[in-house]
Amino acid sequence: MSTFKAPKGTYDLIPPQSAQYLAVREAIAAPLRNSGYGYIETPGFENVELFARGVGESTDIVTKEMYAFETKGGDRLALRPEGTASVLRAALEANLHKAGNLPVKLWYSGSYYRYERPQKGRYRHFSQVGAEAIGAEDPALDAELIILADQAYRSLGLREFRILLNSLGDAECRPVYRAALQDFLRGLHLDEDTLRRAEINPLRVLDDKRESVQKQLTGAPLLRDYLCDACKAYHEEVRELITAAGVAFEDDPKLVRGLDYYTRTTFEFVHDGLGSQSAVGGGGRYDGLSEMIGGPALPSVGWALGVDRTVLALEAEGVELDLPSTTSVFAVPLGEEARRVLFAKVTELRKVGVAADFSYGGKGLKAAMKAANRSGARYALVLGERDLAEGQVQVKDMESGEQTAVGLNEVVAELESRL
Repeated sequence: MSTFKAPKGTYDLIPPQSAQYLAVREAIAAPLRNSGYGYIETPGFENVELFARGVGESTDIVTKEMYAFETKGGDRLALRPEGTASVLRAALEANLHKAGNLPVKLWYSGSYYRYERPQKGRYRHFSQVGAEAIGAEDPALDAELIILADQAYRSLGLREFRILLNSLGDAECRPVYRAALQDFLRGLHLDEDTLRRAEINPLRVLDDKRESVQKQLTGAPLLRDYLCDACKAYHEEVRELITAAGVAFEDDPKLVRGLDYYTRTTFEFVHDGLGSQSAVGGGGRYDGLSEMIGGPALPSVGWALGVDRTVLALEAEGVELDLPSTTSVFAVPLGEEARRVLFAKVTELRKVGVAADFSYGGKGLKAAMKAANRSGARYALVLGERDLAEGQVQVKDMESGEQTAVGLNEVVAELESRL
């Protein structure tokens, strides 16, 4: 047994369970690739200030959860706690917004890191697939992303998730609401840290999960009552477009999300089978983020969906994904000459796209057939000295047990046609 273990709050993805995670990532990415989104990959760490400015200095992510460190050269870096700020930074650095054809539509997949108290569904290292549409202010883009996420979840077989929707207003109407909310919060019995957060960004207090805080928020002013006409019209169009697409949602006037950069549309995907960690994904519009990190005005919208949480949601609903077998053909050689010939056939099978594996290590027939069973292969190829002399190989159907002799020169084409 190894001396070392995975760090607390992290996990290893290992076969066969890892196949489920890959299938979830693929299912989330598929509608994006079909809708004009190109793949982007960013470093696992960035300048600390990118997240401090973009995510927000008053957020728990920046103040409590970010893994920050100083390099030997004196640079202050942080493991990325979320994807949007990194993707926008990369798009600006590469001048993608100057290439024409706005919005720039990007999707990504990767690992993210937050120092949190580990529990089921909440890890210090977690996996997300995300999408960003950069450089256009259009309700149809907001609706598109919500519809694509809904499509991805349904393609996996999920049915018991809910979409929560809200508007956080813009630079015109949110300051009025902010002032009203601060007046309300100043009258509550809150601890010093929470009061300080209320002065920096009072909306963060609405996102506080502590029951002692939530109890006091009854009767707090709601942002929807302060929306300007432009924001009301924008939000109503998003709602209409989603409804017309047949996607059900719930209006949630208290939905804030945990990041400072959101404006107007904000949404969350929740699954009630996951307990306290019910959010499986979420996102929204972030029209001012580009300017916060030193770029031009680029109204944008995006989301990130948790791969870990989605797998848990599938388990909660009892959904079993139809995963293809990693091996279709398993080759069992009996003797040194058979080993050489059969290995060449396995290579040929792989070249024509048939998933094939081989009995390595000189196993006997019994042990090799056990390995063939464990591999999940549909067919086993068994080649002995007599078969070699007759120029044929035994093809065994692992489901029916039926075994037939096929010419060595024809076996690749035969298996290709059967599979």
